[in-house]
Amino acid sequence: MGYSLDFGWLADATGAIARGAATTILLIAVTTLAGTFLSILGAAGRRNGPLLLKRAIGVYVEIIRNTPFLVQLFFIFFGLPSIGVRLDPVLAAMLAMTLNMAAYTIEIVGAGLDAVPRGQTEAALALGLRPRQVFVKIVLPQALKVIFPALTSQIIIMMLESAVVSQIAVRELTYEADMLQARTFRAFETYFVVTMVYLVLSMGLRRLLVSGGRRALGAGVS
Repeated sequence: MGYSLDFGWLADATGAIARGAATTILLIAVTTLAGTFLSILGAAGRRNGPLLLKRAIGVYVEIIRNTPFLVQLFFIFFGLPSIGVRLDPVLAAMLAMTLNMAAYTIEIVGAGLDAVPRGQTEAALALGLRPRQVFVKIVLPQALKVIFPALTSQIIIMMLESAVVSQIAVRELTYEADMLQARTFRAFETYFVVTMVYLVLSMGLRRLLVSGGRRALGAGVS
C-alpha cells in the first residue's frame, strides 16, 4: 500500500511553526550571550584565579561534560523543586542550556587564551596597564578571533540540542512539531518540514555569526 504525501495542513500550521521557531531563536540568543559570558569568566578564573576557584570550575566542567544534557535539564526542572526552587519551563531550559554551553566553551575560550603569546601580556603590564585592562583589551580580542570558528560551531550544536527542551513542555520548534503530527497524523510531512526549518535556522545563524564576527573581530574570522 503506497503512502500519499499531503501538505495541505501546512497552511494552517504555519503560525505554530513560526512560534516554535521564534522560541528556539529566543532560547539560543539568551544561551549564546549568557553562556559565552560565563565561559569567559570561567576560562579566566581557571587560569588566574585562586586554587579553590580553579578546582570548582574544573569540577563543574567535568560534571556537565560527562552527563547527558537531558538529565541536566530534568535535574533543574524536576529535581530543584524538591528543595523549593521552582522554575518556569522556559527559564529552566535557558538555565540548563546556558550551563551546558558554558562548560564546553570554557575549554574553547581557554584554548584561545593560551594561544595568545604571554609576551604581549608582560609588555602591556610593563607599560602600566592594569591586569583587567590587559585581559579585556589585548588578550581576549585575540583569543576570540582564534576560537571564533569553534565557538560558532558550539552555538549551532546548542541550538540543535534545544530540541530536547520540548520534554519539559517548552513550546519550541520540536514541541510544536509533536503537537502538529499528533493532530494531523502526518508524521513524515511534519518532521520533514521541521527538519527543513532547523536547516534554515542553522545556516542562517552561522552566516549571521560569521558576518557579525567579521565586523566585531576584524579579519581572520571565517
